[in-house]
Amino acid sequence: MAVENTPARIGKSVVIRGEVKGSEDLFVDGRVEGTISLSESRLTIGPNAVLAADLVARDVLVQGQVQGNIVASGRVELRAGCQLTGDVRALRLAIEDNAVFRGKVDLTQGAGSGIVAGSKAGESGASATEAAPADGLV
Repeated sequence: MAVENTPARIGKSVVIRGEVKGSEDLFVDGRVEGTISLSESRLTIGPNAVLAADLVARDVLVQGQVQGNIVASGRVELRAGCQLTGDVRALRLAIEDNAVFRGKVDLTQGAGSGIVAGSKAGESGASATEAAPADGLV
């Protein structure tokens, strides 16, 4: 019997090109090119993951490499050693030391409503230094 809180997994040898949609938590440690949409769920990008994809989820935790925009109705966490090239739109953002981030940040109250994966963050978005205090916790 599977444990209810165990996320679905995409292993490190799996390559997906296209669209991934779901309504449960997902752990990606492989390669994905396209889009991942889990609007009501948590998405974890593992340390071996290489993504060229736009991501939409409730919460996003990045440990690997992502090239694409992230839209979250909740929290985005960039862990030490990760690399993100793309814009982030979310309610909260945490950036650990040694995380690499290139892009714009938009921390807005309505981040989850009516947003498409490819949407760009507004020019008035907070910069990464404004988004997280020195200890990286928000």
